[in-house]
Amino acid sequence: MPPDPLATLRQVNSDLRSALIRLRPEQKHCSTIRPQDFSDMLGELVRAAECIRNLPTKREGSELEKEISEYRGNLEKLKQFLPDLHGRLLVERARLQSMQAHVATAAAWARASRKTL
Repeated sequence: MPPDPLATLRQVNSDLRSALIRLRPEQKHCSTIRPQDFSDMLGELVRAAECIRNLPTKREGSELEKEISEYRGNLEKLKQFLPDLHGRLLVERARLQSMQAHVATAAAWARASRKTL
């Protein structure tokens, strides 16, 4: 028996809402975002796409239409949110690379100092 489209879309919408809250800048530093967060989100998007693709063209039930509408709204929020998140992740990567270069320089200085002693 195929999964219930209404239940699937409800779960996807719930998971996407949670992801949008978890990944919001005021909720989480970029350094704590895991690759798994994006994998999970992508999995939900694929699951919803398959569900919607398999819906009959004639759909009855306002609940299903409501969930589809909410899903579209979540996609719009992601469309607005992801470029900002991408920018923040690039800034975090630059910060980490700078820190890594600083640590490498300090380690080289420490090795050179030991040789002169």
